[in-house]
Amino acid sequence: MTGVQVRRRVEQTAIPHPAVEEWTGETYYGQSSVKPSPFEWKVALYVYVAGPAGSSQIIATLADRLGDERDETIVRNGRTLALVGAAIGAPLLIIDLKTPERFYNMLRIYRTSSPMSFGSYILTGFGLTSGLVALGHLMGERRRDGSRSPMRRAADMAQVPAAFLGAGMSTYTAAMLSATSTPLWAASPRAMAVQFGTSSMATAAAALSLGEQIAGNPENCRRLDGLAAISAASELVASALAERRHHEVGVGETLREGPVGTSYKAGALALGLGVPLACHTINALKKRPSRGLSVLGSLALLAGGMVMRQAIFEAGNKSAKRPDDYFRLTQRAPEGARPRRRVDRAIEGRKIGGNSGRLS
Repeated sequence: MTGVQVRRRVEQTAIPHPAVEEWTGETYYGQSSVKPSPFEWKVALYVYVAGPAGSSQIIATLADRLGDERDETIVRNGRTLALVGAAIGAPLLIIDLKTPERFYNMLRIYRTSSPMSFGSYILTGFGLTSGLVALGHLMGERRRDGSRSPMRRAADMAQVPAAFLGAGMSTYTAAMLSATSTPLWAASPRAMAVQFGTSSMATAAAALSLGEQIAGNPENCRRLDGLAAISAASELVASALAERRHHEVGVGETLREGPVGTSYKAGALALGLGVPLACHTINALKKRPSRGLSVLGSLALLAGGMVMRQAIFEAGNKSAKRPDDYFRLTQRAPEGARPRRRVDRAIEGRKIGGNSGRLS
């Protein structure tokens, strides 16, 4: 079969691809191509609560496995915070579904291609295992001689799967948003997952640091503040990568301008990242860390994490109303994508065949 015959066959079997022709700015009478998400404030609040809850379970597990009796308050507070987050998150999602039976129906089918589907299993599994861990910890505290009761050992066994599911709780909400057709969310799924994950770890460490301040454990506060600072610095890098991806695709205007842009820059970046990094850096350089700076940095992290998620929610819904953003998104290859589908292979074959024909 000659090169010309192969090219003709590819052209006959290729599925028409709408993104082959370059978009020059035309829209359908200025009408939006996609609808904004139906997510209400309850989902936005759940996205915020789920992150610190999952990361708190991870911190508690690491403190229990790698620490000693001095980390007992971190373990207890982390397990409690994880259970409270799961107890708050599940009702928020069920109420948002309008019909409670829908949540049960979502658990009847497992689809790996649906973040909403496997997210329901992550939430359910995390809630159950966190409940077992917290109950076992409450009923089986450490003994004075350092040994552990059977209930405490059962809690320690359940904490490993709970921490594994906690990692999913910290990041899957980003996958749930980026799986939609909303331009801002779909433009940078990887960067947004890292951004949400690092923010979850930073806010969890901040919440546990406040708990250690109340308990009067300055050494634990110092270590948790260090973890919060590292996570906040990582979140800052992830935010820069997400913004660069938005600029490349041309969909980041809603997150940079207007009231949403102001709240994102001032609340999420300046207050939520700049202030905590400054406070924890100063404390790290001092021989006697300031309790006021530690509390200020923790509170700023908690507030900034909420502002960041709310700003991304509002900016994403605004980008869905802008037809230009949607068409720009369709003209760009997905982040980290490879031509594996039949239509992509056919288009690649068409290009290769055309180039070989011109060379011959």
